[in-house]
Amino acid sequence: MKKCDVIWTDTAKKDLNEIIEYIAQDSIEIAIQKYEKIKEAAEPLVLVPDQGRVIPELLKHNITKFKELIISPWRLMYKIENNVVYVMAVIDGRRNIEDILLQRLLR
Repeated sequence: MKKCDVIWTDTAKKDLNEIIEYIAQDSIEIAIQKYEKIKEAAEPLVLVPDQGRVIPELLKHNITKFKELIISPWRLMYKIENNVVYVMAVIDGRRNIEDILLQRLLR
């Protein structure tokens, strides 16, 4: 099996930084733990990029090229192109994902 590169987009990096900064307001230690948990969850994508599920909110619109991993309560969203996994977003699953994705598409 060929290894994939995993690239975090600027948007995904911004999402992750915002999550960590928010948590760090209460506890820097917990923020570091959550950062490591999210980054570690993405590591297996190097070998098994298809492990995630198609994003249900997009599947309703027949968009199947984006997948996600659930790292409760967050959803790490990515796409695979030419043996490269692009991490596109890290969004709190308790929020309205459809609205967030639409807002980002319209920017």
